[in-house]
Amino acid sequence: MTAVRKTTAALLADAAPFAIRAERAPDVAARENLLDACFGEDRHARTCQRLRDGRAPAEGLAFSAVRRGKLVGTVRLWHVSAGGVPALVLGPLAVDASCRSLGVGAALMNHALAAAQARGHNAVILRGDPAYYERFGFSVARTSELVLPGPFERERLLAVELREGALMGARGMIAATGAKTRRPRTAKTRAMTAVAA
Repeated sequence: MTAVRKTTAALLADAAPFAIRAERAPDVAARENLLDACFGEDRHARTCQRLRDGRAPAEGLAFSAVRRGKLVGTVRLWHVSAGGVPALVLGPLAVDASCRSLGVGAALMNHALAAAQARGHNAVILRGDPAYYERFGFSVARTSELVLPGPFERERLLAVELREGALMGARGMIAATGAKTRRPRTAKTRAMTAVAA
C-alpha cells in the first residue's frame, strides 16, 4: 500500500508541474527571449504588434507560467477599440517548446479569460489558429466587420464575447487604446535634461 501511495503522490506532483502568476518585472527578459524563440526576432513586424507597440498591457492581465523557477509561458491582454467598441486583444500566447505537452497554453488561456471577465471586460479578440482557439469559445462570428491595422487572414481574426452581445455591431478598425508606456530614460536623455535645466 505504501508504495502505491508514493507512486500516486509522485504522479500528482508531475500532473501539475507549473504555476500561473501575475507577470513580474524580473520576468521581462525571459519573456522576451521566449517570444523570440517562439515567433522569431522579426515578430515586432507582425500586424498585431502594432496594437501593442508603445502600450502597457491591461491592468492585471499579464501572466507568466513558471516551472521549477523558469518562465515557460506568457500571455498578455491589451486595451483596444474594436470599431468603437471597447475590447481586449490577447497575445502573444507563447509556451516553451519543452513544455507544450503539459497544458501550459490552455491553462494560460483559461486563466487570462477568467481574469478578464472578473475585471469586467466584455470581449477578447485575437489573431490565431481557429482549430486551437475554438475550444476557448473564439470564432469569426463577431469579427467579419473588423479589420486590423495591417495584413491579416480573415479566417484567423477571432473573438469571444465574455458578455453576450458585447461585439454586436462592432465594425471598422481595431485600434490600440491602452495606456502608453514611458520610455526609459537613458544617460543621453538625462544629460540633455540636466543641460536644459
